[in-house]
Amino acid sequence: MLLKLENPKIFSEIIGIISDLVLEVRLKVDKDGLSITAIDPANVAMILFKLPANAFSELEVDKEEVLGISLESLKAVLRRVKVGSILTMSNEENNLKLSIQDKVKREFNLALIDVEGEEKPIPNLDFTSKIEMAGLDFSEAIEDCVVVADSCSFVSEADSFVIQAKGNLNSFNAKFTDEVNIKAESANSKYSLEYLQKMVKGTKITDKVIINFSNDYPLKLEFNTPLIELNFILAPRVENED
Repeated sequence: MLLKLENPKIFSEIIGIISDLVLEVRLKVDKDGLSITAIDPANVAMILFKLPANAFSELEVDKEEVLGISLESLKAVLRRVKVGSILTMSNEENNLKLSIQDKVKREFNLALIDVEGEEKPIPNLDFTSKIEMAGLDFSEAIEDCVVVADSCSFVSEADSFVIQAKGNLNSFNAKFTDEVNIKAESANSKYSLEYLQKMVKGTKITDKVIINFSNDYPLKLEFNTPLIELNFILAPRVENED
């Protein structure tokens, strides 16, 4: 197995985002590229990441390989990547070998690990509301909610999308209409802000976010570019958890 990335900084950013939610993952590599599917320890959030074959300047793999890796270790190595660096990854003798080529060629070997737990299938979700909006606006609204509460509600109608939060004493409300693309029915669902704060870091890789939800239903956030798929699925909060 050999993978070469000419611009690995964005890969480094994504690993950093994922590492806020999970400590270790299975990296799957095949002829279609690299992918990660993982669930956080609390079984509340799922991470779906794909880097397709055409994102790599070189991709050599004879069969699917699954590499268990500590994200803290991988993130620490990827922090050493600079603008203009070239990253090469290979599987050698139960290690993930990472070579960073810039002025000096540097090589790191990370021991592969057994990742506990079975990989769960991606759920088949049917959403009634789909909102496409600027990632910055979404991120700002989430941070505004954090000021007053630990959870927020997404409320949709055919022509509007509202993000609102209510604490013991204070509340926040942001209504989006003309500035967003709305394909929605009437729906209202509540989600943890602790998780949303980590997920909105996906705005580092794209300026758009697609928000999918239904009434009292899981949320799917999509941060996608022509070369990257980074999606999150988040379970809803129920009223008696407040």
